[in-house]
This record gives sequence, structure tokens and C-alpha cells, in this order.
Amino acid sequence: MVIRIRFGKGPKIGVRRRKNRRAALMLSALLTPAAAMALALACWRIAADLNWTSSFAIPSGLFSHWQAWLGAAVLLQVVARVLNRYARNGDAATS
Repeated sequence: MVIRIRFGKGPKIGVRRRKNRRAALMLSALLTPAAAMALALACWRIAADLNWTSSFAIPSGLFSHWQAWLGAAVLLQVVARVLNRYARNGDAATS
């Protein structure tokens, strides 16, 4: 004789997604001005190369090139946009 015990269906345990929305929004808000500062440094380095301004603050190394600052600015802005889209995905107020 086989006895089967049937349990009722309990509450569903779901994965709570997007727990870090506020942190993502905060970080994206901070990365946008950082990207603007990196862009300003890239422009300053280009102007220093063309002798339009005084010498650049960083005379040697990786960050003495305008390409590094421009790449950093683009990367920071892309990350800020991705974080912003992650945080705002699914909000009824944004649509």
C-alpha cells in the first residue's frame, strides 16, 4: 500500500529583480559629470597640443594623451546610460 501525501501550493517564491535601482540611479547621476570632466580634460590636452593653452597638468604617462581622456569620457557616459536604463526599466512614469 502506497500513501501519497499532497501538500497544498504555498506562496510562490519569486526572484526579486532590480533591488539596486536606487544605487544604479545614484551611480549614473555621478558618472555623467565625471564623463563631462574627462571630456574637458581631453579638450584641454588637444588645446595644449595646438599651443592654444598652457601645458597640460599631466606631462607623461597614459593619461597624458587626449585619446585616453576621450575614451574614458565615452566609456563613463555609456556606463551611466546603461545604469540609467537598468534602473528605469519597467517604470510607468518614464513611458
